[in-house]
Amino acid sequence: MKSWTRSIEINAPIEHVWSYLDGSIENMQKIMPQVVENNPIKVTDEKVGSVYRQKYKEGKRVEEYDVETLEYVDTPNKKVLKVGFTLAKLFEITAYYELTKIDEERTEFTYTATNKALKWFMKLFIALARDKVVVDFVERVKRVAESEKPITV
Repeated sequence: MKSWTRSIEINAPIEHVWSYLDGSIENMQKIMPQVVENNPIKVTDEKVGSVYRQKYKEGKRVEEYDVETLEYVDTPNKKVLKVGFTLAKLFEITAYYELTKIDEERTEFTYTATNKALKWFMKLFIALARDKVVVDFVERVKRVAESEKPITV
């Protein structure tokens, strides 16, 4: 298994940044444009254990998989969402998103992705993988959140 983590400071309120992770499909697509569907299959009151059928477009191919909520925290100063899914019966993937309120206008965003090869021949692929996807993702979240942040008076 391989893991990548990146943190970035975002000049936007914590609730605004959270809306991209725990909001509508339209908001989610702003930071994850390849996600074309995110439909609830099972939703629990406490969120943990909820399952969403997600469709992800890569080029002309569309992959479909079930995303399970593994961890969920929603407090005024800290928000956590951890999800897990199996991609193409080849990889077990988790995505961990953590938001920490710095002050009313700034949020620290930490993203950790883990990838475990399920087939022996994919282990080399994982071993050679770099953190570019994780770096690009945290920078996209920052760019989108700051460009759409609410104006305070």
